[in-house]
Amino acid sequence: LAACADKYTILRGVSHTLGAHRLGQEYINTGTRPLASLEYPGYGAVVTKERPGSIDMPGFVAIPNTRQKAGFLGVKYAPLNTGETPKKGRPFTVRGIALANGLTITDVEKRQGLLKDLDTTFSSIEKDNQLLDGLDKFSRQAYSMITSKKAREAFDIGKEPAARSETYGESPFGQSCLLATRLVESGVRFVTVSTGGWDTHRDNFPKLKDKLLPPFDQAVAAMLGDLEQRGLLERTAVFVTGEFGRTPRISNQPSSGPGKASRPKGTRQPGRDHWPRANSMVFAGGGMETGQVIGATDPRGEEPVKRRVSPYDFLATIYHHLGIDTRHTALTDFGGRPVPVLSKGTPIPELTGRS
Repeated sequence: LAACADKYTILRGVSHTLGAHRLGQEYINTGTRPLASLEYPGYGAVVTKERPGSIDMPGFVAIPNTRQKAGFLGVKYAPLNTGETPKKGRPFTVRGIALANGLTITDVEKRQGLLKDLDTTFSSIEKDNQLLDGLDKFSRQAYSMITSKKAREAFDIGKEPAARSETYGESPFGQSCLLATRLVESGVRFVTVSTGGWDTHRDNFPKLKDKLLPPFDQAVAAMLGDLEQRGLLERTAVFVTGEFGRTPRISNQPSSGPGKASRPKGTRQPGRDHWPRANSMVFAGGGMETGQVIGATDPRGEEPVKRRVSPYDFLATIYHHLGIDTRHTALTDFGGRPVPVLSKGTPIPELTGRS
């Protein structure tokens, strides 16, 4: 990544107060502090609704899954989770898109005809039910994707040249980034790639050095270069985020923790804990200003001292670059009430190029 630093921007000083995984993820993914009374949609669902793509391709794909939810927008804007990660050089199929067990397109068309007959019979039942509306959209899109050669081939990373595939590495994360690039090129509007293991309460330094950073470094750099070679980087926004940062101070966890029985008694494993007060993110592509570092923390890495950014600002920046006007766009919740896409937040001017 150091060799292609001109292609991305590091944003320091992302700060909030929710230090639990689920709450932090909801806050970052929705740009709204979690409420018990209303589940807000993640930005992937909002983009799927406001910037729909072609019917023969899913609007939102998560590899292998995502904590983002459709919330009050309903199931028709939920992500398609692949459930698995692809493997280098092998065809990759997703249940519901690939035809398995000898099923043919003709079989699907016959079943679709039967489904239309049933729909006609029950068309007068609960026409305004959002769940049925969502399932109907899923049914139509699933049929379009199953019968679409374009969709099936988009998921098949085995069609990539070996040399290109090798630049991403053999890790599940690397091959997932390759798949994400193929999907974007094929017209999928929004793709997430998730990779776990960053909750380094123990063994922080060996985990980062030996397991986490090498595949991340290789895959993200390869993806940015590949998007540029395919002519997609300028119109594809790339965001690398977590729900919070890690503590500036190192903690020494005892060896009695889960899975550490094999260690000598009394061994300490230096780790880092949850720290929502200061976090970093990476932005690339999509016409954003790159090759810079925005913001700074104090010498101890505890608090932002320059350019503090909230989850509201993060989402405002994303929506700005995707052409969604948060000031004049409202969503509709389950009760039919208008809800602003974002209640507050300002696009980061250093990324947008605005004064």
